[in-house]
Amino acid sequence: MTATLVLRVDVNAPVEQTWAGATDWANQGAWMLGTTVRPTRQGGQGVGGAIEAFTGVGRLGFLDTMEITVWEPPHRCHVRHTGSLVRGTGDFDVEARGPGQSTFVWREDLELPLGALGRLGWPLVKPVFAYGVQLSLKRFARWVEAGRPATRAA
Repeated sequence: MTATLVLRVDVNAPVEQTWAGATDWANQGAWMLGTTVRPTRQGGQGVGGAIEAFTGVGRLGFLDTMEITVWEPPHRCHVRHTGSLVRGTGDFDVEARGPGQSTFVWREDLELPLGALGRLGWPLVKPVFAYGVQLSLKRFARWVEAGRPATRAA
């Protein structure tokens, strides 16, 4: 079974600045709760590039490895989760919303682990997971609006 989560946040910054923030893997921990990210192949850019994200506290957590399958700066980055625990796809899209305005869209289509237990537990886990991601996206918007990411060429 695939579990889908789609969340959006408006950002008072142009598309290019929002894209720069979203692809600034090394600084994703500044806004994503409990997560550190690092590029592992091709600097985490372009189709075939790869990143890994550790989510947790101290040594307690899990590693989410991802390969980039779509790379269309400054609008689209899609990944395939390749780890043993997190499988499926993840997308982020940056949409223009007007002059100097954008919307960041986060989508996950995850293959639930643990068989029947995963399917039964998802309705309980989803609201907590969605809350954490939405809180992170609000932090992302504030971080980008404050000019934290440097806009760079794609």
